[in-house]
Amino acid sequence: MAISGRVGVCALVGVVVVALGVPSWTGVLAVLALLCLGILVDLALAGGVRALTFTRGGVTAARLGEDVEVTLTVTNPGRRRVRGTIRDAWPPSAGITRDRYPIAVAPGGRQVFTVRLRPSRRGERAADRVTVRSTGPLGLAARQGSHRVPWTVRVLPPFHSRKHLPSRLARLQQLDGRQAALVRGEGTEFDSLREYVIGDDVRSIDWRATARAADVMVRTWRPERDRHLMLVLDTGRTSAGRVGDAPRLDAAMDAALLLAALASRAGDRVDLLAYDRRLRAKVAGASGGELLPSLVDAMAPLEPDLVETDARGLVAEVLRRAGRRSLVVLLTGLEAAPLEEGLLPVLPSLTARHRLLLASVGDPRLAEMARARGDAEAVYDAAAAERTLAERRHVTALLARHGVDVVDALPDDLPSALADRYLALKAAGRL
Repeated sequence: MAISGRVGVCALVGVVVVALGVPSWTGVLAVLALLCLGILVDLALAGGVRALTFTRGGVTAARLGEDVEVTLTVTNPGRRRVRGTIRDAWPPSAGITRDRYPIAVAPGGRQVFTVRLRPSRRGERAADRVTVRSTGPLGLAARQGSHRVPWTVRVLPPFHSRKHLPSRLARLQQLDGRQAALVRGEGTEFDSLREYVIGDDVRSIDWRATARAADVMVRTWRPERDRHLMLVLDTGRTSAGRVGDAPRLDAAMDAALLLAALASRAGDRVDLLAYDRRLRAKVAGASGGELLPSLVDAMAPLEPDLVETDARGLVAEVLRRAGRRSLVVLLTGLEAAPLEEGLLPVLPSLTARHRLLLASVGDPRLAEMARARGDAEAVYDAAAAERTLAERRHVTALLARHGVDVVDALPDDLPSALADRYLALKAAGRL
């Protein structure tokens, strides 16, 4: 049951009438009796809310930041008209633009509401409950009840970096020899012979073919295909740090999606692991048009866990799932302590069997702080930022000595930088 503001207004009017006309307890009791009678009449004549039935429809998946619509259908099987207000409750991160609507459903009729959402976080965004307030004819009181009407919208990573895909695919076509820039590189696959032109590497001259031909012939190569690429997302404590408006994990996901799309078009097999102290998500065996949907679906519910990543367990999981030599792309932080105490001791067991490429999300705020010199506080901030940057350079050098390629870039630059490094490794036959 709910009482409207009209009850307060009527009570105030009654107080004035009693004070001016019948200043006695009898008058007070008469006013109270009339108000109670009006409330009981409203409750008796208001349409029932318990028997209402609800169904939902509409979108079940959407990318982060996109507008989506979910329909809510209310059916009234009762004998009285239901008139009042309906509230559809969602979590704040679902980004509901309006949660209250006027309702007027005749007996045996139904009404459809369109609920618009703009989610602000990835993952499962589930509807909470629907509350209906059915007002009586006098507007003094209403019947009220809540119903569970389950519906979930899975909010997927936005994949902003797909704008870089066409330019990287063009470079991939050049590497593959589908354009005129066939390349040479150690470990790449032989493609064809052609006549020597000025600027060709003399080491690519095929002397036997030259002896049989009327001109100098050179070998052309194409990048190796059908290689295995394993993307590993570190979902531990360091991935929870916010850079701008989003955690580092979101930027890492964006870079991983671009790299996966590029590698899939290059003919390589792509798998995914997400790990902190346990396996949080995996994608294996997906290819072609199934790969990206599988990846975004697996990434959608991932949230950073505020625990230190178990590097030994992560490496063991990679070694267990990658049987042949692979390019392992580990998206993690470059903080000195977690790497020196966690990853570096177990790194040889990983690099002995696979090639490791480590990608890290940089913080643009560090560069801004390092340049600041306005006052004493800014100087201290600059010193702290310089020390952090020096530690990152030191860790990068340590990893390089272990044969690890490192990509350290700002969130907006990381996807393209990681894709460029992959293309460079592929062109050089180092996958």
